[in-house]
Amino acid sequence: MARLLLYLPGKDRQTHKGVETMGIFTRLRDIISSNINAMLDRAEDPEKLIRLMIQEMEDTLVEIKASCASAMAAQTKVRRQLDEAADACAGWEQKAALALEKGRDDLAREALLEKRRYQTRQDALDREHQDLKALVDQYQEDIVKLEEKLGLVREKQRMLIQRHLHARHKYRAEQEIRRAETSEAWLRFDKLQNRVERMEAEAELVNLGRTPDLEAELARLGTDQEIEKELEALKRKKASA
Repeated sequence: MARLLLYLPGKDRQTHKGVETMGIFTRLRDIISSNINAMLDRAEDPEKLIRLMIQEMEDTLVEIKASCASAMAAQTKVRRQLDEAADACAGWEQKAALALEKGRDDLAREALLEKRRYQTRQDALDREHQDLKALVDQYQEDIVKLEEKLGLVREKQRMLIQRHLHARHKYRAEQEIRRAETSEAWLRFDKLQNRVERMEAEAELVNLGRTPDLEAELARLGTDQEIEKELEALKRKKASA
């Protein structure tokens, strides 16, 4: 039995600090490997199968968009934290410079330590922001691909349903033709024909041997009298010739 094939990207998602990032098309892949293939093996209704396939693709699309929205929200939050860390880093550098101007090397060192701490945080947030950006980009790419696939499936749905309906009617017609061609069918037809012929013969025998009624007898006598008159007229015509 041929298996149903769909585009399934190989890259799976990573979990990022509370952002639920599902393996792309995991739900759809599970359905294909279980429900849909099981339906194909059982030769279930293709119309039901295509509707289930579209429903699962739509559900998967909703899940991916939700995960993408969560990743975008996380990206926005990290971007804000990154800007705050950069501002703090620049602020402590200015304080260190001011402390040096005032001859306070000790305060300048403390300010530079604070700057280093924010610089470390800034670097970590920058890496996190880049990871989230790549994640969002991949989600958006997958959304576009899945929407394209969903559009193609919807376009083919009507044609597939029509072909299935035609195939089902053709199958039933072939069954009826084959049934009519069997000797048993012809035997039943012959029995029916014999029965009709017997009924026709019985109908003809209903009036056999019955005495004509008075009206019919009188009509026959009238006809006979007219014939006799015509016969006499022909005789006279012949005698005078």
